[in-house]
Amino acid sequence: MKTNNINNVTFTNAGNISAGLKLAGKICAIQEGGAGLSNARFIQDSATGLVPKAVFARSKADLTENSFLELAESILVYYCPAILGEKTFRKLYSKKLPQSLKKSVATPAVELLKNGKALDNKKLIPVKAALALSGFAIPLIEFTLNYIKNLMTLKVYHQADFENVANLKAEHNEDKKLANKVKQSAVKNIKLAAGVYGGCLALSALLLKRGDKSKILQNLSQIILAPGTKFFKNSPKKEAFFNKFFSLDFANNNEKLAMSRGQLTSCVLVGGAGYFGASKDRGKQNFLETLFRYPIVGFYIIYGNEFLENQFKKFLYKNGKCREVLNEKLEVPRFDQLKNYAKKFAGDQEQIYKKLLKQKVLIAGVPLLFGIGVMGFFITKSSNLFTKFRYEKGKKSE
Repeated sequence: MKTNNINNVTFTNAGNISAGLKLAGKICAIQEGGAGLSNARFIQDSATGLVPKAVFARSKADLTENSFLELAESILVYYCPAILGEKTFRKLYSKKLPQSLKKSVATPAVELLKNGKALDNKKLIPVKAALALSGFAIPLIEFTLNYIKNLMTLKVYHQADFENVANLKAEHNEDKKLANKVKQSAVKNIKLAAGVYGGCLALSALLLKRGDKSKILQNLSQIILAPGTKFFKNSPKKEAFFNKFFSLDFANNNEKLAMSRGQLTSCVLVGGAGYFGASKDRGKQNFLETLFRYPIVGFYIIYGNEFLENQFKKFLYKNGKCREVLNEKLEVPRFDQLKNYAKKFAGDQEQIYKKLLKQKVLIAGVPLLFGIGVMGFFITKSSNLFTKFRYEKGKKSE
């Protein structure tokens, strides 16, 4: 029996599986890769963000800006948390912990607070909170990226007016006062982010030094790591929601620190402040374009693809489709589990596996393609068109 392992997907007798199905399986399987949410989100963001913006770029400056932003923030958000948390601060902050507790640093705080020993938690929770605060560099740098982008465009293309960047005006005249305003605002906000991060590091140091002895710092640590558990113990739904989307705790990926959903939310919210602030500096049209696009894209980044996939699963199950891989709880086996999962069924294992693979690709692929098409190309193109429409309407009014 010939096997071909591609990104944790074992294609049994790969010769009987079409090249298209193998490629689709490979792409969808990356979403379940072993780097927490990083690989999945990086691919989705590049597909829904960079590619459409490159296709619909309105000028060289517009293309440069979008390429810089999309690549920089994707690398920053989806890979730097593991580098900062796992490879840098974890080793530094866990030095004073007993050897028996060092592995538990990767255990989610929510789990520790429910099942951990009280004495161990007193030592672990402040360390984890210090890690979370040190990892807050990610959303703060995300905040500065738009201001850095404004400075880059000003330096390279000598443009501060968004109407020139978006190629809305026939004559690209620049206002020196606007250029100075954009530059001063960018420098001011970059310094502000640096100051906030300095405060985060100072608080991290305090947590490491006195966190296990201070009740106030223990409570603060719990707010940082498990806000749902701290404030909504009597409401399981609210507790789960706030712990999932607003905890700054790292995720546990095979006892290694990785990006969590809460950290992703913080990047969208804090980064959004940078998006709106930097766009407002460059004029009304830039701000309105951001106001139209960012809330939709932000929701999709945090929860959109998961929401689409859940709704699609409900539709399939209700209509009796893909029942071999989809159960009543809407659970689906991972791609790397399909080979063993196929043994549950009697018959030709190669054909069964092929059928299961098709169903799995359908369940994972349709929402992903919908996200790329609608959230990527449609939103980008409609955003550009609305900006042009608003600009021309404003000119006629004048």
